[in-house]
Amino acid sequence: MELELSSAERELLLEILEEHHRELLREIAKTSHYEFKRILKTKEKLLEEIVDKLESQQPREGVLRSA
Repeated sequence: MELELSSAERELLLEILEEHHRELLREIAKTSHYEFKRILKTKEKLLEEIVDKLESQQPREGVLRSA
């Protein structure tokens, strides 16, 4: 899949994802139920991977590819 984003769109998406990541980390920290915490940690890992992919893209390209 390809997703074409302008530089402004890419920056906004990164901002939104990074805020959600911070919220997810807070939720993980205050969760005591093991299974729920495991699910949140899995989501957090996926979110980090997405952010890493976005950050590795050159802003002028604006094209994201995934398998």
